[in-house]
Amino acid sequence: MGLGVVALVAAGVTPAQAGHRHDRISTVVDLSGPRGVESIRPGITLVTEDDGSFSLVVERRNRPARVIRLGGIDEAAGFASDASQSRGRFYFLTGGGGAAEELPPGAATLYKLRHGELQPFADIKGHQATDPDPDDQEGVPTDTNPYGVLALKDGTVLVADAGGNDLLRVWPDGTVKTVARFRPRMVEVPEGLPDVDMEGNPTGLPPAGTPINSEAVPTSVTVGPDGYWYVGELRGFPANPGTSQIWRIKPGSLDAVCDPEVPDAGTCTRYADGLTSIVDLTADSRSVYAVSLSKMSWLAMELGLPGSEVGGLFKVSRSGNHTEIAKDKLIMPGGADVARNGTIYAVGPVFGPGALVKIR
Repeated sequence: MGLGVVALVAAGVTPAQAGHRHDRISTVVDLSGPRGVESIRPGITLVTEDDGSFSLVVERRNRPARVIRLGGIDEAAGFASDASQSRGRFYFLTGGGGAAEELPPGAATLYKLRHGELQPFADIKGHQATDPDPDDQEGVPTDTNPYGVLALKDGTVLVADAGGNDLLRVWPDGTVKTVARFRPRMVEVPEGLPDVDMEGNPTGLPPAGTPINSEAVPTSVTVGPDGYWYVGELRGFPANPGTSQIWRIKPGSLDAVCDPEVPDAGTCTRYADGLTSIVDLTADSRSVYAVSLSKMSWLAMELGLPGSEVGGLFKVSRSGNHTEIAKDKLIMPGGADVARNGTIYAVGPVFGPGALVKIR
């Protein structure tokens, strides 16, 4: 994804008035540019921050939450995109954004916490350098930008690579294999895009109605209520609203193809459509939830269009009738996770002062 938006997404939240369930937002702790979030159990949450650090946030009754730093990544290696844990094993992911063979050491790498220290566990960019995207639309088939990570109970780890347009699986010995590839989708340039950006520079955007093959840009992965693997798309340029999909992949799959032209065939099938700029997925025992960076699209946000800062958290329906949680209360949200007690945790903004919040 040449525009690099996945590496630059911003996230935020605004306070909400007390109301019905999942409409009350409260701050757990202030953080610096938090980027990833995963609930370990109610009251204990794993987060990443913009300085490359990874921490546990421990809530305490009638006292401020405690932040326990687990470790950090050298900022020269790239941004810390996400973190995940299973059965006491902690994994941390760095992003990339560019040809795999040109990235600096430590970028596009999966790390594992061992004996209190972060150590490289799997070389994502090394895998992508030898496994180019066959449907690349931007002339960089080895582009890699790992963005979403999920540790599984069997000791393997899933990685959604937004640049490589694929889902990867990492084994305990560091072996990396491709689970699925996400094919582009034909869209038309939408109406209403400006001729100049916020600085007055020409955008050079094609005219409305121009057909474009738009890359999937998978950003997120979760295990659904049925045990299948679910992957959410950001959607590449021109980032049309309503064109981000969620795919359902049979566990154990390798080299599956997720194709919007044939969405119901094979081991990767389309679970939901009609979403916009997905940057995270989570699930509880009954439902899958999707986080939308901007309900108008990430491109509208980058262009500074009025209202484009409003994102959303959606309870996903296969019928397309998605239910928004805390409607219009989230400003450019970057991620969320559902705790076992039903509380939803979210983080943001990615840049500058931010916070971990909970939605109840």
